[in-house]
Amino acid sequence: MKNVLITGGSRGIGARCVRDFSDLGYRVYFTYNKSDKDARILSEQTGAVAIKCDVSDSCDVTEKLSKLSVDILVNNAGISQIKMMQDITEEDWDRMFSVNVKGMFLTSKAVMGNMIRNKWGRIINISSMWGEVGASCEVHYSASKAAVIGFTKALAKELAPSNITVNCVSPGVIMTDMNRELTEIDLENLCNETPLMRIGDVSDVSGAVMYLADEKASFITGTVIPVNGGIVI
Repeated sequence: MKNVLITGGSRGIGARCVRDFSDLGYRVYFTYNKSDKDARILSEQTGAVAIKCDVSDSCDVTEKLSKLSVDILVNNAGISQIKMMQDITEEDWDRMFSVNVKGMFLTSKAVMGNMIRNKWGRIINISSMWGEVGASCEVHYSASKAAVIGFTKALAKELAPSNITVNCVSPGVIMTDMNRELTEIDLENLCNETPLMRIGDVSDVSGAVMYLADEKASFITGTVIPVNGGIVI
């Protein structure tokens, strides 16, 4: 039985991944930061182990995650914010990179030793289509998600000799809490811009994650899989 760690697993894409891996019989751990009730309910429903951890805090990550024996890591924890460039504060910028980039770095570093020893592992990072093409009023978010892609490609080269694949899933507009800020008109416009003419579901993203975690994807590394309905081609 392989062990899976999913960061930011209490809601949205992360929670769907927790359910899907659990359904297939994996031993699942997931982190959360503030969503205590959601994490408790998800843990009770799936049997997955909930770990309260701030992935941007190196001490917290070392204490709570470094002792886990992890075979598959899904770096899903992330935040977003819509702001004009001139309104983004230094604190906004630092927080965005602290969670979306530093959190991925700390978590990967904490658990990949076990993968190297076992000569097998999967690291799957969640970026965004805005990390590929950029989004107006989301400069700091877009920049952080672009960094996820660069991190993925570089680490894939470094860990390949240890039979560890590192890949990235790049979602488009997915119906999660992150997009609750969007108005109905915004969502309708985005739907109309998407060739498949719909907003994505969390299961669309989880499906790509599950594929990359499977042995069928053992010869795929350093790649970015777009899950965006064709809005970015």
